[in-house]
Formats: sequence, structure tokens, C-alpha cells
Amino acid sequence: MAVAPHGGERVAQVLRAHGVRQLYTLCGGHISPILSAAKALGIRIVDVRDEATAVFAADATARRTGIPGVAAVTAGPGITNTITALKNAQLAQSPLVLLGGAAPTALQGRGALQDIDQRPLVEPHVKRFLKIRRVRDLGPAISEAFACARTGVPGPVFVECPVDLLYEETTIRQWYADAAGKGHAIGDRLLRFVLERHAERMFAGGHEPQPPQVLPVELPRAPESARHAALAALARAQRPLMVIGSQAVVQADRAAQLATAVGALGMPVYLSGMARGLLGRAHPLQMRHARRQALREADCVLLAGVPCDFRLDYGRHVRRSATLIAANRSRRDARLNRRPDVAAIGDAGEFIQALAAAHPRAATWDTWAQSLRQRDEAREAEIASQAAARGTHVNPLALLREIDRQADEQAVFVADGGDFVGTASYVLRPRAPLGWLDPGAFGTLGVGAGFALGAALAGGGGATPEVWVLYGDGACGWGLAEFDSYVRQGVAVIAVVGNDAGWTQIAREQVKMLHDDVGTVLARTDYHAVAAGFGAEGLLVRRDDEVPAALQRARELARQGRPVLVNVWLDRTDFREGSLSM
Repeated sequence: MAVAPHGGERVAQVLRAHGVRQLYTLCGGHISPILSAAKALGIRIVDVRDEATAVFAADATARRTGIPGVAAVTAGPGITNTITALKNAQLAQSPLVLLGGAAPTALQGRGALQDIDQRPLVEPHVKRFLKIRRVRDLGPAISEAFACARTGVPGPVFVECPVDLLYEETTIRQWYADAAGKGHAIGDRLLRFVLERHAERMFAGGHEPQPPQVLPVELPRAPESARHAALAALARAQRPLMVIGSQAVVQADRAAQLATAVGALGMPVYLSGMARGLLGRAHPLQMRHARRQALREADCVLLAGVPCDFRLDYGRHVRRSATLIAANRSRRDARLNRRPDVAAIGDAGEFIQALAAAHPRAATWDTWAQSLRQRDEAREAEIASQAAARGTHVNPLALLREIDRQADEQAVFVADGGDFVGTASYVLRPRAPLGWLDPGAFGTLGVGAGFALGAALAGGGGATPEVWVLYGDGACGWGLAEFDSYVRQGVAVIAVVGNDAGWTQIAREQVKMLHDDVGTVLARTDYHAVAAGFGAEGLLVRRDDEVPAALQRARELARQGRPVLVNVWLDRTDFREGSLSM
């Protein structure tokens, strides 16, 4: 008779059925059977130094592939360490599955190792919290988690997997037999009876064959009435404008079709979040600067997967007389702070494609687009002029322009920082769809290491992209230890640290308003030496004339399979004066 798979094997089989190629983790005894079984089935185990990194990596994998990324962490502190990364994924609407260990079912609430009530900590930050009590429920729960993560508004799902559901049945029964002892007192016999009954319930039905299931996920589509209303609004428009955000590219495999549809519609567009790079580097319809002014001039605005939150000044960037079309999977986000004239509740990317299929390009919009392009060109000239200024160390604009010049045409940029990364968003031009990763609305620092791992590994057997991590010197403190992970995993990222010895985004306004730099001062730390200590390569750049050769060397090292950190001493600038958002 065939031996029934243990719980860890059941979990691994479902992961493989869903196309999971990497499982991100920090090891722990509560989840060891999952890791071992997944490895045996050919799933790559990517072990890191911080549980948050594992979840950030799963998040990046989901964004790059459209398949929920998966992380597994041990019970108690392993799970509490993931809360920030889970919340970031929830607010970024990124689909992932977190497998969390737990104390044995019979010992929960009795002071077992790392035993806490995990539901109240995790549940507010995920779409669903699934608590498993029987071995036969493990596989169906994982399948349900994958479907839930992708259904409607995407997001993270948590599955709690107690340790006694994961190991082989005879081992667990022996654990419980040893725990019950061999005493003859009434209490001893009662304990044996209770534990035996508990084990029977845990393993009931566990010997029945249970092929892994992949549950269907229906694409949410906006109603035809919304499409017709939007088409009528566009037909009347003289100055339409589109803003596309991350939610519009949640169907990662449809990014190319979405790009074609945007071009076919023919209206000027601004890209944000994961949508950056959707149209390549220099599409004539893509605008990069003065978005606020353009929104105030537009007479019809289509927000595709973008809510009216702080990034759009809570809807005040769009003038009241304009027709506002909101395409969004979330009814709440579509109406956040500003009620749209047309609410297209469904997948924003699919809605744009439906509009393009029915709406002929309006030649009358060419003049409007040309006026925005001229404004963009003037701003680019200003940036070029500011980049030419020379000081004691490195001009951040000049550094970023050189990165943009040298980076590979398939490069992926990961943004982890404040002032330096904010400057990069004005200068760097993502090359292709899904080529830019930033935290999203939560503004979380510390995403860089996990996002870089996910971006580098998400392609499975395909070519690994050139991955650039842009770190502020404050933000890089969270990810430095992961250079050990890069080295061990053979992931050759290029990390560039904009080292201006401070938390500059905060200092700008704090010093101006409070005349105090308390808490915002850092040192010109040798981050490159720290990376070298973990077995990576470290380069130090102090002057503008050193930048081109250092970046070229970094790319050469990465092509050799060696992760590298370029520590660049920056001059302070006033480029982003007054940029603090609330």
C-alpha cells in the first residue's frame, strides 16, 4: 500500500501545481517539512536573513509574473517579523501567499515554544487568514489561498500550518505517545485517551488520494455601460489624459497587449508604480514631468488602477469641471476622496484594452500631446543643466543620468529610499513593462533586498535580467545583511547607494521648519566594505569623474555572477525642495 504523503509534501505538491518556482524563507523547525518537500519537487528554496525580506521577495515575484509569490516562515517571531512586508503587499495590492508555522495543535495556548495567537496580529493585513486543523485540509487551503490572492482586488493571504500537521503521521503519533507517558494513574490514562483522539481527528481522511487543485479565477470586468460612458466622454474631450498605476498591470502576461492598447487610444499618459516602463523609454504619448499641471488642464481624466490618494493630492489635482473616469478593481479606491463621473469597476488593464478596441484615435489630440511634450522637453533641459553642476563629491542627477545611459535594455530598477530614489524617478527611464519596482502607497523602506531577489529569480529558467537596486543610505541599512543571501544564492545584483550621510528627505523640511537636524544625520559609512565582508564586491566613488568607470566595472562584475555595491558619496542638492508628502 502506498504511503500517504505527509503534510509538508501535500503543501509542496500544491505549490508545484500552481507554477511556483521559488519558495522564499528563513528556516525554522515549524516549517522544515515544507522546505524539504518543496526542494524534492524541484522548487528552489531561497533562504534569506530576515523574514520580511522573504515576503518582499514573494511580493516582487508576484508583480513580475502575475503568479502569487510564496514565502514560508516559522511561528511566533518569524511571523511577527513579516507584518510590515505583509501590510506593504496589501496596500500595493500584490498577490502573495504566506505560509506560517504554528505550535502543535494540541499544545496551542499552553506555553509551547513560539506559541502566540497569530490571527489578531496577521488578519488585519491580509485578505484571508486560513487556520488549518487537519492534514487533509492543507492542500485545499493552499489552493484556496492562491485563488483568493488573485480574485478581485489582489492581496496577500496567510495560511497557518501547525507543525504537527506537517510531519509524517507515525512520527507525530509517537510524539504524542511520548508526551502522554506510560503512567497508570487516571490522569495519565485520560491524557493518553485525549491525545489519541486528537491525533485521530488530525489524520482522519489523510490517507485518501488528494490531487492538487488549481481553482479558476475570473477576471473582473467593468460593465458595458461604463465602457459606453467612457467612450462618450472621450469623444467629447479636447484634452484627455490618462494615469496608469500598478493595478492595471496585475495581469503581468498581458502587459504587452496593454501597451499596444494605450498606443492605439492615442491620449497622453503618465505612468506610475509598476506601470512605469509599460511603453518603453521614449514613447511619444508618455509624459514624465509636470503631471499636476497637466491634470489641471485636462478636460477628461482616466485613472486606471490609481486612487485619488496623497499622490494625486486627494483628487484636487483633477479640476472639478473635468470628466473623471475611474477604472479600478476596488469600488472603494475608485471613489476615494473624489466621486468619478464614470466608475468602471473591474480590471483596469482590460478596460483600457476594451476602450482601444472601440475608439478610433482622435487626431485632434495631437496638438494637446505636443504641448505636453514641449513642456517635458523643457524640464529635461533643466535637469540636464542641473546635472552639469559640479561640487565636492558626486551630483546625484549626473549619477542617475549615467546609470540611465549604461543600464541594459532589459534592466530592472528596484527603488528603496527617500530623497535619492525620489530624484531617480525623475531621471531614470524604465526600459520595458514590469521594469520598475517600488514599495507603493505605504512608502516602506527596506523593500530593496527582497524585491531584488524576486526580480532576479522570477524569470525561472529564462535569462536573468540586470537588476539595479537604488538605495538611499538610510534605506540600505535594512538590506545590507542580504548581501550574504545574494552571494549564497548566486544573485548578481548591482546596488548603488546614494550616500549623502543623512535622512535627507526628512531633513529638508525638518530643518527648515524646526531648525533642528536631530535624528536625520548619518555618516559616510563604508557600505561597500560591509558588502565585501559578506563576499560581494564593493566599489567606492567620491567624485563625478569616477562614476562612468565604476558603473561599467559594476556591470562587468554582475555579468560574472558577482553581486556588487557601489557606494557613491553625493553632494546635497535642492532638486527636491518642498517634496514632502502627507
